[in-house]
Amino acid sequence: MTEVSTLGALAALIVSITLILRKVPPAYGMIIGALVGGIVGGVSLTDTVSLMIGGAQGIVTAVLRILAAGVLAGVLIESGAATTIAETIVKKVGETRALLALAVATMILTAVGVFVDVAVITVAPIALAIARRADLSKMAILLAMVGGGKAGNVMSPNPNAIAAADAFNVPLTSVMAAGVIPGLCGMFVAYFIAQKLVNRGSKVAASEVVEVDMSRLPSFGAAIVAPMVAISLLALRPIAGINIDPLIALPLGGLLGAVAMRRFADTNHFAVSGLNRMAPVAVMLLGTGTLAGIIANSGLKGGLIDLLTSSGLPSYLLAPFSGALMSLATASTTAGTAVASSVFANTILELGVPALAGAAMIHAGATVFDHMPHGSFFHATGGAVHMDMKERLKLIPYESAVGFVIALVSTLIFGVFGLFV
Repeated sequence: MTEVSTLGALAALIVSITLILRKVPPAYGMIIGALVGGIVGGVSLTDTVSLMIGGAQGIVTAVLRILAAGVLAGVLIESGAATTIAETIVKKVGETRALLALAVATMILTAVGVFVDVAVITVAPIALAIARRADLSKMAILLAMVGGGKAGNVMSPNPNAIAAADAFNVPLTSVMAAGVIPGLCGMFVAYFIAQKLVNRGSKVAASEVVEVDMSRLPSFGAAIVAPMVAISLLALRPIAGINIDPLIALPLGGLLGAVAMRRFADTNHFAVSGLNRMAPVAVMLLGTGTLAGIIANSGLKGGLIDLLTSSGLPSYLLAPFSGALMSLATASTTAGTAVASSVFANTILELGVPALAGAAMIHAGATVFDHMPHGSFFHATGGAVHMDMKERLKLIPYESAVGFVIALVSTLIFGVFGLFV
């Protein structure tokens, strides 16, 4: 099959980004981009479609596990468990360290299986109330939450981690554990930067504060059961050699969590809600698969390797660099991780980089630019704190700095020093 030219691969990325910026659904944007890229890249229409289908097929196992994870996400969000966890953490840390409390709460919510944008939306009402009382700016509280979310995202059983684990054929828990130290470093950097922004930008108006009714939420003990069961089941593989696939562990954790909260009768409602949240991600990933199929069979991959070789930089930098590049193209941690892993996993392994190191560095790299304006995360998080577009754009450099620190620490651990692999 003819190789797609580098020009074709670049055309695929440019068309995809342009369409997504024009509010075309990301899946369609990437499918159209892949189709255009193949044709521009000198491949026949039939071969272009074959490359696209092959790329999508490579992502199907991750899609199945992501759909299964919807049960856990649905239970955490719809039952109020996520809100309980966030409220409890903020109270324990204390409002005197409000920004740290918000960062930690969002990090833990994301780390236990809540989508990063949903985690920010969940913590936002608490953040707005605290910001109003403590006279903190919206920029400060949003950066604290986004930083915590990015940190939790690299240590979570979320779709991005599943995509990296599948592509490199390593345990999901290993990918999650690999993100703990980089994630914590990123969270503390976000906290320190947020402290400098407390008087920058707009403040929270009284009309924007909505009090959370805690009387109807589950207890913290019951709320934490679902994620603890799911993570414990996944941890049996590295601890005891018992392999329980995420396809089983994640929904089972959700079901047992519903039992612990005495909400088992609502299980179907939770599952439907979770599926509705996961379905757009699953569809988007199939679109990313078509794009990955074109890029994986293009000269762009070889061009990046040649660039690294000629620059004298170490080969392991291909992992974080490709993760960052694809997150810039897709404005999504999940899509960025999935495309970079699908395209570069084999090459990274052939360069002698251990599988876990490659997965960890791509995953961390995908947090650097996942907040760009052509993605949903940018708009969902800005809307959660009632921030206007101009002010939301000003936060991008700080978010990128947090993502860069996560990627840098991961690269130091797994690339420079080669630890834990």
